[in-house]
Amino acid sequence: MLDLDLHLPLGANTLAVRLASPGPVLGLLGASGVGKSTLLRVIAGLDRRAVGTVSALGEGWQGPGVFRPPWERGIGWAPQDAALFPHLSVLDNLSFVSARDVHEIAALLRIERLLGRMPRLLSGGERQRVAVGRALACAPRLLLLDEPFAALDHALRAQVRADLAAWCGKRALPAVIVSHDEADLDAFNAQVWVVEADGVRQR
Repeated sequence: MLDLDLHLPLGANTLAVRLASPGPVLGLLGASGVGKSTLLRVIAGLDRRAVGTVSALGEGWQGPGVFRPPWERGIGWAPQDAALFPHLSVLDNLSFVSARDVHEIAALLRIERLLGRMPRLLSGGERQRVAVGRALACAPRLLLLDEPFAALDHALRAQVRADLAAWCGKRALPAVIVSHDEADLDAFNAQVWVVEADGVRQR
């Protein structure tokens, strides 16, 4: 599903990344500041600092003389800061790319009652769930989630991640998930790689 052979400069350090994940879900675990989110942006094609190769879904996305832009990768992207369109309602954020399955996705993430609200009126956890919903609504080939459950309380976090894992599994939707919480990754039966200051290792 994903094969990375990269050197990623991060300030004074360089993160060496060599991993191959044949399974449908890859989990990235590690302390704050080690480069997990940046690595996710490299996979998305949003950060071009890394030198090396990125292959996903049987395709070469980055390498010598090759760089496939983000809009050609078929990615659903939910960043940690949500990055919602502030001038659009929740419903319009969800349906910005496609109106398909919006109400099903809203029910999945328990945000149906929020569809008429503007982003400024949402809590942090609500914004995160809307960002995940927008990523799902674009019918991605690969889902990239950066700390998607971090702002949810314990009970809601467990419910939403279980439902989302089942939803992705039913549709055979591959994903890369960044989290500080191993329980998030275990819910998706992810192959987990630990990101450390100088490289990555499989858990």
